[in-house]
Amino acid sequence: MNQVNEVNHTSAFAPDSLVLNRKLPLWYQVSQSLRASILGRPQDASLRLPTEEQLAGHYGVSVLTMRQALKELEAEGLISRHRRRGTFIEPRARRVSPVRLLGSIDAIVAQQSGERTTVLGHGPAAVPGDLAEYFPGCAEVVNYRRLRCDGETGEPTNWAENALRPETAEGLDVADLERWPMTKVLRDSLGVRISRITDTVEARLADPVTADLLQVPLLSPILHYTGVTYDESGRVVDVARIRYRGDRFSFSVTVEAH
Repeated sequence: MNQVNEVNHTSAFAPDSLVLNRKLPLWYQVSQSLRASILGRPQDASLRLPTEEQLAGHYGVSVLTMRQALKELEAEGLISRHRRRGTFIEPRARRVSPVRLLGSIDAIVAQQSGERTTVLGHGPAAVPGDLAEYFPGCAEVVNYRRLRCDGETGEPTNWAENALRPETAEGLDVADLERWPMTKVLRDSLGVRISRITDTVEARLADPVTADLLQVPLLSPILHYTGVTYDESGRVVDVARIRYRGDRFSFSVTVEAH
């Protein structure tokens, strides 16, 4: 992908790069990638976006496709567009609508971005019995435990456990997990070629650990997400188990006919 040309806009916000999947709507992929960049931006990042033409060049799409992606983000309240002045990130931009999953990895990244993350702990551990089928031949995995909180209120929204193969975890910088979801770290920082992610979401009751971390009553309803990430060889590289507060999240899945 071409880098955003910042000759005339040196202070413009610089979005992440994106590898396009031609089987999915381009505008959707671009909007989700840019959305993730906006929600996961550093606090001191510029609020000004590059021009439509510059963004289109950066993502390798047409201006019309870029315009449609920006329209989606504007409708969500993440950006505002001003004639002759340009396009700007809303300073208090946050996720307010449920993510629509069309099969894009960037949609998963976007859904988990924009929250303050604290790494609770990490280190090697024996493979849990319920994960043994995903790590055949492995004596241990490297576990990472994280708590995510609302960026404005500080209210806990979910906590996550990730089990990684030891060889995958070798180059992982824990500091990256305080800014980005594990999926993005695996793909962009560690260079894992992700082929697919299998997601399962089910209703459960909060156990003592979850109730304490999420500040909800014991045995109250939560959403339990399991995400199994496979590399291009078909091997499992990560199993994520995330417990969401039931009053903070909803999921909407769109199935395209074409």
